[in-house]
Order: sequence, then C-alpha cells, then structure tokens
Amino acid sequence: MGNWIINHGLTSFILVVWMGINIFLFVWFYFFYDLGDQFFYTRHILGSALAWARAPAAVLNFNCLLILLPVCRNLLSLLRGSFVCCGRTMRKQLDKNLSFHKLVAYMIGLMTAVHMIAHLLNVEWYNNSRQGVYDKLSTALSNLEDSDNTTYLNPIRTTDIIPTYFVFTTIAGLTGVIITLCLILIITSSMEVIRRSYFEVFWYTHHLFVIFFAGLVFHGAGRIVRSQNMDTIPPHNFTFCKDRSDDWGRIPECPIPQFRGGFPQTWMWVIGPMVLYLCERLLRFIRYMQAVRYRKIVMRPSKVLELQLVKNGFTMEVGQYVFLNCPAISQLEWHPFTMTSAPEEDFFSVHIRSAGDWTNKLITCFLSRKLNYVTPLMGVDGPFGTASEDVFDYEVAMLVGAGIGVTPFASILKSIWYKFKESNPKLRTRKIYFYWLCRETHAFEWFADLLQVLEKEMDERGMGDFLTYNLYLTGWDQNLTNAVTVRFDEDTDVVTGLKQKTHYGRPIWDKEFEKVRKENPTSVVGTFLCGPEALAKVLEKKCAKYSDVDPRKTKFYFNKENF
Repeated sequence: MGNWIINHGLTSFILVVWMGINIFLFVWFYFFYDLGDQFFYTRHILGSALAWARAPAAVLNFNCLLILLPVCRNLLSLLRGSFVCCGRTMRKQLDKNLSFHKLVAYMIGLMTAVHMIAHLLNVEWYNNSRQGVYDKLSTALSNLEDSDNTTYLNPIRTTDIIPTYFVFTTIAGLTGVIITLCLILIITSSMEVIRRSYFEVFWYTHHLFVIFFAGLVFHGAGRIVRSQNMDTIPPHNFTFCKDRSDDWGRIPECPIPQFRGGFPQTWMWVIGPMVLYLCERLLRFIRYMQAVRYRKIVMRPSKVLELQLVKNGFTMEVGQYVFLNCPAISQLEWHPFTMTSAPEEDFFSVHIRSAGDWTNKLITCFLSRKLNYVTPLMGVDGPFGTASEDVFDYEVAMLVGAGIGVTPFASILKSIWYKFKESNPKLRTRKIYFYWLCRETHAFEWFADLLQVLEKEMDERGMGDFLTYNLYLTGWDQNLTNAVTVRFDEDTDVVTGLKQKTHYGRPIWDKEFEKVRKENPTSVVGTFLCGPEALAKVLEKKCAKYSDVDPRKTKFYFNKENF
C-alpha cells in the first residue's frame, strides 16, 4: 500500500479533486435551477429537465477550461523545469497529460449527451406550451406579450413553428448542432483503431476543436433559458399570482411577470486556455520557421531512417522528444520522435521506423533524393520533456525498450558514455540494467555499435559491472537456430557481435526484479519503459510487488514514456 501511495497517491488525489469539483458543480447548479425562485415559472413549463440541462452545462464549462491545457506542450515543459525542486512525484504527473486529456474529453462527451437530451425535451415542452397543450398557467406564460422582445419566457414566439425549424434557426440551436457534430467526429476518430490505422483521419478531424470552441463561445448568446426578473416594481409574487393568470396586469398585486435571459458565461471559462493555446501555436510556428540543416542521413536495417539535424539555439536533455513536420508530405501533420543523441553532442538525431503512411512517405522521400538530388525540408518543434529525463535522479535504473522504443535509452546511454569520458562528478547513477526486446535480428544492428563502444569503454575503466544489458529476440527462424547451435562457444554473440549473448524469448520479469533487488538491497530503483501498454501493466505490477515495505530497503518506481 505504501508503494502504491508513493507511485499513484498524488495521481489519485488529483483525480479525486477533479471529480469532486465536477460533482460539486453538477449538484450546486442542479439545485440552483431546481429550487431557485427566479426559475419557478420556467420550471412550471419545463419541469426537472431545466436543471438536467443547466447542471451539465456548468460541468462542461469547467472541463472545456481544462481540455486544452494538457496539450500545451511548451507550457508543460516550462512547468517540468519549474518543478525540479518539487521532486520526481510532482513531475511525473506532467507525463500523464494525454491520459488526463482523454479523461476530460470523456467527461465532456458524457455531459454533452445529457445536456443535449435535456434541451431537446425542453424544446418539445416549450412548443407544447405554446400550442396550449398543457395547463392554463403554461399557456399564459407562453402567450405573454413582449413588444421589446426581451421580457418573454417561452423562446418559441409563434404557434406555427415546428421544433426542428426552431433548433436550426436560433443561435443556441444552430451552434449546439455544430458543437455536437464536431464533438462526435473528434471522439470517434480518436479511437485506438482509427488513430493507429488512419492517423490522418484522427489528425484532421481533431482540428475541428477550433470550430467547437468558436461555437461554444457563441452558444450562450441565444439566452434560451430565461428567469423571472425579481426586481420589478411593483414585484410579481409568483406564490400569490400563479393561480391568477387572468388578473395579471389588472390588479396591483400581480403585475405582468418580466423575464430575462442569463448572461453568457462560457467565454469567461475558456478565454484563458484559448489565449494560452494560441500562444502555444504561435511559438510552434516560430520554431517551424527556424532553419534546420541536415548533418547526416543514414538508412539503417529494418527500414529505420536516422536523421542527424542541426538547429541554431537548440538544447536538449536525455530522453526528450521533438515533433517533426515534412511539408513535402503534409503541411499540417506533426509526429513525435524521441531523440537518440546525447546533450553533449553538437547535433540532435532521431531514428524513424517505417510504421505508417507518414513514415513510409518520409522514408521514400529520403530514398528518392538520391535520384533527384532534392532533400525534403524539415520542420522541428521542441524539445519536450518526458519521464526519461529523471533517469539520473536514481541510484539504479532499469531501462526497458521494445523495438524502436529503445530510442530514449540510446540518448541516455550515449550521455553516460560522455559523462564517464569527462569524469563528470555529478553522475549519481551507479548501476544500469538495460533490456531490449526485438522481434527480428536486423533491429539490433543500428544500436549494437553503441553498445560495443560502451562495453569497451566500461572494460577499459574497470567498470564492467556498471552496465548490465540483456537483449531478447522474440522471433527467429531455423537458419538462425542452426547458426547459434554451431557457434555457441564463440566469445561474441552471433546476432550482435557483443560479448553479452542474446536471449531468445521474453524476459521472466519476476526473476529479473528479484535479481535487481538482491544486488541493490538498499537502493531506489527507477524503472523506465518505452513500449506497449501491455508490457507497462506487467512492469508496473512488478514494481509494486518487489518494492520492500521497509523504507530502508529496495524501492522500485515505474516511469513510462507517453506521447
């Protein structure tokens, strides 16, 4: 439980606070509209649907305030740098930005559905009241004369209008339809199957958020929900006058009731985040316009493209990532890639694996440049912080990469090599366990040369125990099996050429964690993963399982890359 509190306590506290605010807003505004005297006559026509429409609207305002903040990457990087003194637990919350973004989006979708259904019922009941279907009071309220078009209660002003026409010809109705359609497209295109297989569909429909927020700002301008003006002179006492609608305006005690629409408030909730996001996009555009030069272009095995780039004023930390844009492919699409270079180098590099339409087109562009001698332009935005930045805050680190997920650890291992070369006294880390899982042998080739350099460097310095690396091949054929069988007694591995032999299959994580705990009985171990969600769940459970209850003994902290 103590380990769970350390790893997830602050996250859970933030979620409880967020959910508490949502519940408070819903309940508060529900009773405000369900019990408020100024809405007595409105409730007489609409019933409880009034409160069911307005309470979700308050929750929507709060969540629309939050939805843009987790995707302001520069703001998050600034906060991450500001939280250096606040400990790793606080900084880890910033790595969950996309998870929180999705959670807020789900709440917006749910509240939109409740708000929309309630208002559809309201329109129907307004129309029925206008037609005289309900009681005498409802009809009287709907038939109130209004020469200035400001003091009416029922927004349906004539008896010959149909509800559908009313929805599509009023500001509130038309913007509501547009907002709902945009939200449906945004949410459905964000599903995992769409995002993975048809990223362009996800990318372009997600930018409908611009229309969504524009409609949101104007949605309340229609002032459909109206309340009684309680400050008229003489006052209209609904308790005394509700059963005397024929006497309204005829006796001093019952003047004709006056009504007014509520002041639009949504824009006050979202204007701040909208300005912040606008500044974010402006900063991205400025970065996009800065020149990027190619230092080296290498086509690695397994269709992995290595780009070494140079950009004036560019500084980075280990494990950070950048967004790349290639105008020759798409002017709007930006894709994240972890940098594989070290901060000590005078360039930054990325390794791009062929894994979709955009990456396939990018690799094709660089392959075809040999024929037409034209190197495509590249826009770079970043760098941005990730969990891997904190790797040097731990005494012991377990680095787990799956396939191309090894990229942040390439940066870390290179940086360690430079730190040893310069005898950097600030290096706290004294032991690293590195695990790399790949499906095919070619995937090891581009990274094996770095491991060979590190292996040689550690041996020369008498620090062979500093880096323990384990390479796992999860797929092989009969030819490889035969080669391994024949050359099993050689000093170097058949696949990688390293002294450390390649393992076949998947790691037995219980055995690995037990080994790390045994070798580091009093250490704080940071476990870092760049890989699939299924593996993340396994490692997270192992971190909790093998963390000792005694605070003086081994503790495992789980960290995962999120893009």
